[in-house]
Amino acid sequence: MAGAAYDNRDGHIWMDGKMVDWRDANVHILTHAMHYASSVFEGERAYNGKIFKSREHSERLKRSAQMIDFEVPYTVDEIEAAKVEVLAASGLQDAYVRAIAWRGAGEDMGVASARNPVRLAIAAWEWGAYYGDAKMKGAKLDISKWKRPSPETIPSHAKAAGLYMICTMSKHAAEAKGCSDAMMFDYRGYVAEATGANIFFVKDGEVHTPDPDCFLNGITRQTVIGMLRDKNIKVHERHIMPEELEGFEQCWLTGTAAEVTPVGQIGDYHFEVGTMTRDIAESYEKLVRA
Repeated sequence: MAGAAYDNRDGHIWMDGKMVDWRDANVHILTHAMHYASSVFEGERAYNGKIFKSREHSERLKRSAQMIDFEVPYTVDEIEAAKVEVLAASGLQDAYVRAIAWRGAGEDMGVASARNPVRLAIAAWEWGAYYGDAKMKGAKLDISKWKRPSPETIPSHAKAAGLYMICTMSKHAAEAKGCSDAMMFDYRGYVAEATGANIFFVKDGEVHTPDPDCFLNGITRQTVIGMLRDKNIKVHERHIMPEELEGFEQCWLTGTAAEVTPVGQIGDYHFEVGTMTRDIAESYEKLVRA
């Protein structure tokens, strides 16, 4: 079904405790989340029939919901069981898994929605390399005009739908220029992340990555930092100034969808797809399939 519209596929989606036909997994037009972005989600990948870091994703889904003031009405164990059911129903060994929790349609249809039910759905589908052939030659990134907001303005550590609005806009602008993604600065002007992935740089055999104090500290990011430290490579988590980009030799992105993707260019800055980048990408690939 690759290439088919996402609402017109064969299969089943888990919704609110039961499996429903893919095409019937619908919500009402007055669903609160559609109007006010009151939803949180997870993107996860299964390899050889097993979701990598599955439980961490389920726990983060619950935390994200709490950060935007609602409670997912299922325990982590129940979410885990539902994901197993979805994966089995998909018939896929390697799959992308999307869990989403949202404020549904109910008695409230204004900004406040405390009386509306919270709903949960989980779907799985086939999804190859997020950046296509960038895995080999390195992705080309634009520099976004939008900045990651201050934690005083939005719950920036939640994986919440509303936080992705400027990411969509940034990615569209990047694609229009022939790039595959955009790098974003934060509200202070420090290097932050790409639109859906964290970023790493290499200089003199050491790794530098932005301190995630105003954006999502990705599960893949944390995994890769652990792998680098296991290899006795020094990792600096710190604020990175734009002018430092010129001095970095290598660069890569991390994310559940992106996995470890080399970067060849950001704006006018060029990076080699070097040994460390290739090594960490291969090591990650081995780890997720272990």
